Amino acid sequence: MNKKKILVVDDHLVVREGLKLIFETEANYEIVGEAENGDKALVLIEELMPDVVLMDLNMPKRSGIEALKALSGKNNTIPVIILTTFNDENLIREGLSLGAKGYLLKDSTREELIRTVESAIRGEILLQPEITMSVFGQKDGGSHTNELLNTPITERESFVLHAVARGSTSKQIASDMGISERTVKAHLTNIYSKLKVESRSEAVAVAIEQGIIHVKK
Repeated sequence: MNKKKILVVDDHLVVREGLKLIFETEANYEIVGEAENGDKALVLIEELMPDVVLMDLNMPKRSGIEALKALSGKNNTIPVIILTTFNDENLIREGLSLGAKGYLLKDSTREELIRTVESAIRGEILLQPEITMSVFGQKDGGSHTNELLNTPITERESFVLHAVARGSTSKQIASDMGISERTVKAHLTNIYSKLKVESRSEAVAVAIEQGIIHVKK
């Protein structure tokens, strides 16, 4: 079995070394390169073609957000996971809108890190694993009717959106709601249409921006 290739982008050597120690013991993954800023990251992404990128936000020369913008302009399909110490609504929204597949805090556990990487490689979005899942909450506790939408998000669609933001798969959502995966996918299709987006990450980003999903302070 070919190992999945990981590129680590962080300006702190101790973080890069810590991640290497974690993935050295993983049979399915290997770190093929590391960069200390966004400029070097863009070069290595083209050279190494990794399966996933772990990217810090605050770095010299070019930040993680600026690197994501550059990748977005190149129609990049390599999944990027934001790895940061910051739990900021604006950064979450901007990162997701630029195509990030995950938002992982640096104090997350080994298991959460591996699960996030696995989800990103599958093309799924995983914002915050279990340890930080409480970050997302619904302000009003019920369905949210947003005047910016021609057709409001229903209560069940809101449930699906919040589950997607927590990183749940369609199978997990179906189990939690007692419905089929096909019905979950139908809800997602309706959500995409209402929010005028084409992916889970875009849906979550727009939902945060429009107040359908709220980040607890």
